Amino acid sequence: MPKQPTFGNWIGLIALGLIWGASFLGVAVALEGVSPVWIATARIVIGALTLSVIAWAMGVRLTLSRPVLAFAAGMALLSNALPFYMLSWSQQHVTSGFAGITMAAIPLFVLGLAHVFVPGEGLTRPKALGFALGLLGVAVLIGPGVLARSGSEFETLARFGCLAAALCYALGSIVTRRCPEVHPVAFGMMALWIAGAVMIPVALLSDGVPTLPELRPLLAVLYLGLLPTGYATFLLVGIIRSAGPSFLSQVNYHVPVWSVLLGAVVLGEEVPGRFVLALAIILAGLMLARRKGLRAEPAV
Repeated sequence: MPKQPTFGNWIGLIALGLIWGASFLGVAVALEGVSPVWIATARIVIGALTLSVIAWAMGVRLTLSRPVLAFAAGMALLSNALPFYMLSWSQQHVTSGFAGITMAAIPLFVLGLAHVFVPGEGLTRPKALGFALGLLGVAVLIGPGVLARSGSEFETLARFGCLAAALCYALGSIVTRRCPEVHPVAFGMMALWIAGAVMIPVALLSDGVPTLPELRPLLAVLYLGLLPTGYATFLLVGIIRSAGPSFLSQVNYHVPVWSVLLGAVVLGEEVPGRFVLALAIILAGLMLARRKGLRAEPAV
């Protein structure tokens, strides 16, 4: 049974929320000199190398059974390759803050998917009400009039691209939860290497061999690979082992807030009132679905 969260657990949780929240800022900066497909590919490969070093240092052994490899391939596609590319492409047409807020929909999608695919995780009345309230917030976020002043002809498609990435992360979470017993670091490392094996030929065929970008986007790509994609997995494993998955699930409240704040402060992005309203509704839905007395969903 997990212990009560320590001060170190809270610091780790805040750090994890900041690392993941800053990933949207990182993508926005990386797009200054790197194509979306190579951003996704590079962060996957760098993340795989980072996690491999961590696994080696921890003495983690690989589990290469067919069932585990099959689930790792599912995670590679749903939690890495597809969402990384969709977010990188979409952020050419929407702000980093917008992309970050859509990630608040992940646990909402998990609630609905778990009802169908995870035994014993059916929707209770409070969960169903929270799910419905959260979907209302999503509707407010992507509805007509949001970011209309950007002028991009692909803006509406990019909004749905961000939401599709959130759905992929939720599906990846279900795949992870249904996987046979395996060390999380080993599982994440296998998934990243499989995703890299998929994305490298795709990137070469679509965009060719990339040229070395300028320092600013290069540093952004390195950040994306080292921290949100690589080190964050190690950090979340430590939090789960010490304080439990229910405690870690609170990171879902932090990520969109950090993404909006960093986008506004660093990139000077505008934060429309509709953003704030949508985020408030989505978070209210999550709090209703996870209120005391209900079994909290694991973090995604």
